[in-house]
Amino acid sequence: MADKKLVEEITSRDEDFTQWYTDVVRKAELMEYSSIKGFMIYKPNGYAIWENIQKKLDGMFKETGVENVYLPVLIPESLLEKEKDHVKGFAPEVAWVTQGGGNQLTERLCVRPTSETLFCELFRNNCHTYRDLPMVYNQWCSVVRWEKTTRPFLRSSEFLWQEGHTIHATAEEAKERTLQMLNIYADFCEKELAIPVIKGQKTDKEKFAGAEATYTIETMMHDGKSLQSGTSHNFGDGFAKAYGVQYTGADNKLHSVYQTSWGVSTRLIGALIMVHGDDSGLVLPPHIAPVQVMIIPILQKKPEVMEACMKVKEALRAAGISVKVDDSDKRPGFKYAEEEMRGIPLRIEIGPKDIEKGQCVLVRRDNREKSFAALDEVAVKAAEVLEQEQQDMFERAKAFRDSHIYDAHDYDEFKDIINNKPGMVRAMWCGDQACEERIKEDTTATSRCMPFEQENISDRCVCCGKPAKKLVIWGKAY
Repeated sequence: MADKKLVEEITSRDEDFTQWYTDVVRKAELMEYSSIKGFMIYKPNGYAIWENIQKKLDGMFKETGVENVYLPVLIPESLLEKEKDHVKGFAPEVAWVTQGGGNQLTERLCVRPTSETLFCELFRNNCHTYRDLPMVYNQWCSVVRWEKTTRPFLRSSEFLWQEGHTIHATAEEAKERTLQMLNIYADFCEKELAIPVIKGQKTDKEKFAGAEATYTIETMMHDGKSLQSGTSHNFGDGFAKAYGVQYTGADNKLHSVYQTSWGVSTRLIGALIMVHGDDSGLVLPPHIAPVQVMIIPILQKKPEVMEACMKVKEALRAAGISVKVDDSDKRPGFKYAEEEMRGIPLRIEIGPKDIEKGQCVLVRRDNREKSFAALDEVAVKAAEVLEQEQQDMFERAKAFRDSHIYDAHDYDEFKDIINNKPGMVRAMWCGDQACEERIKEDTTATSRCMPFEQENISDRCVCCGKPAKKLVIWGKAY
């Protein structure tokens, strides 16, 4: 009954999605709350997922020439205030240090909510001539934004992320890098996390404070809500002029640089939970799972059973598959429930009867499909099953997303869909911010992005009826 109870303690997704999410986060032991509201403790199961995300993304970055740096956690107020739009955008969320070592500081220090200002200072001090360009840097760190409402991984007062910052000689190079990094994020989400994305540009109302243009990947969760899963910003030369980042060109004249910034965070773990999880817990795509295979011995006190399990473990490890053997004294049923709760993609069962037949049982986490493999061929079979599971998870998530995107041609239709159907809405927009604000006020939905793949589904703005300029994806969001 213990294994049954473990699952019963998870609220059904359809009954209460918010509670289900919290249950999975806690029961899968991804995190726990600290003594300060909004500050999380990442437990091994949760941090291991972030390590895999970090490792894979870092490799993709470096293939494009990105170099890693690390900048201070504190920013002087005087430095922060040089770019007024930027300060205004973050002011409500900033945490300040006013005392150090028992002494009052002469200037307030901001705990970084983001590091544009520090990078500008770094660039100003190190960029002198056109030969120094481009500078393509990234840092892996944490930031603090004092959120009023928090939720594990999705919105916390401190979160882990990477922030890339680059400077270039031309506006064209900066735009190219901005889009290049967005495409890396999109490829990573789809190929490694099995999460389909919509790529597009944010409206001026929703773009990053101080940016010339913000590009985004938007994803859909199982409850139909949108999640901004990665952004890439083209700053133009605005920050460069505010902070005096200049270089001497080949023409022997001074020029301002063009700048970009791009980032993803531990919010991606929240996306993994909400896109793929089910009523039994977490479901992790094989490409990102810290443990891809869990071997469960049946009647493990029999020496031949553990011997067979260890041989299979070594064969899988030699094939580059992350694998563990659950040799605890818990009953197999409890082990199954626990391994499912943690989202381990593949379970392999080996017992005396299996050994007699020279085989083992393979059970997928995503659909619980069973198959068999000869003990001496299990590594090849497991690799095939894991790859098929990865692909199936992406296709399943894509089919779900596509079936929950609706077209609206007038405001009554728009409001009816937003209020009664979970998902996203495609609708035309006139470009007036007043329509965005009205839609948000009436429905709580926001413009998620102007997708790169534009279509003309109507000649009129869905809100005001004036001539339309852009197709926009709208939705309620985290």
